[in-house]
Amino acid sequence: MPRLLLLLTGGTLLMTRGGGRLSIDEEKMIRDLVDEVPSLGRVAEFDTKLLFQLDSANMQPRHWLALAKEVHAAVASDAYDGVLVVHGTDTMAYTASALAMLLGPLPKPVVLTGAQRPLIEARTDARENLVDAALVATLAVPEVAIVMGSRVLRGARATKRDAWDLDAFDSPNCAPLAQLGLGVELAAHVRGPQPIGAFDDRLESRVLAVQVFPGLDPDLVRGAIRVGVRGLVLMAYGTGTLPNLDGSLIPALEEARERGVPVMVVSQCHRGFVELGQYEGGAAAQAAGAIGGGDMTVECAVAKMMVGLGRFGAGDELGKYLSTNIVGELRSPR
Repeated sequence: MPRLLLLLTGGTLLMTRGGGRLSIDEEKMIRDLVDEVPSLGRVAEFDTKLLFQLDSANMQPRHWLALAKEVHAAVASDAYDGVLVVHGTDTMAYTASALAMLLGPLPKPVVLTGAQRPLIEARTDARENLVDAALVATLAVPEVAIVMGSRVLRGARATKRDAWDLDAFDSPNCAPLAQLGLGVELAAHVRGPQPIGAFDDRLESRVLAVQVFPGLDPDLVRGAIRVGVRGLVLMAYGTGTLPNLDGSLIPALEEARERGVPVMVVSQCHRGFVELGQYEGGAAAQAAGAIGGGDMTVECAVAKMMVGLGRFGAGDELGKYLSTNIVGELRSPR
């Protein structure tokens, strides 16, 4: 029978309800989930480890690094066939993207799951998500994946789309990695297994993501650049269009280049590509040194910028890294 490492980090799945709100109960967190969900025992054998007891809103880059270190050791070991991570849904897409960037190509599955309703409640999505995620962690899906709502999504492509629906996640620019119906059908674009590299914990967390909107004061962006931001992710309009007349952001991008602060541009649109040369504002941004983020999610763009800065600093090597598809997080425009 397959053997999985089950890492618990907190989140709604492991919470209890008291006083009209959800909270994390340490005693219930460390309870063996196989006892709570007997079907898990028919999927795999588990070693369980409690890493954190956090509402995922409190997840920080230092937690990503601690989690990635545990996952790396398990994936590199012959003791496990895969890793299952229980995580809160609010920042799960950020953590999945960070794990994908920190770990790189993988030989085994690393699967994140959570729930919109706690496991202890009678009507909950937790049981099905846990069983589905455990199953995927035993399959030939050697990627960081998110499994929720009977969907298997590439972690570096996923985003949380709904705070109320049980099918909470989407992957707008990448089809699911597998269909979970009466059977399991793997998609053709699942990446093949690759040996895992040495663990590299270098990461620069001083990254700022800013959504562009009419009336955004460029001085605010310049101010952030001047007070210590090391990398900037701009969520632009459409295919990467930025204002270049009234309220122009281009001088701020030019100052960022002068100060050695890389800027990556992604789209506010859920579907589509950033093509900076298509319109005048995007072309001006490109001339000012901005890097097009293609069809990356903002979650992945932030994580990739942090990892890239940590490993390469600012410069041409970082630009090449940001523009290169590492784990399926990015594809070229049509």
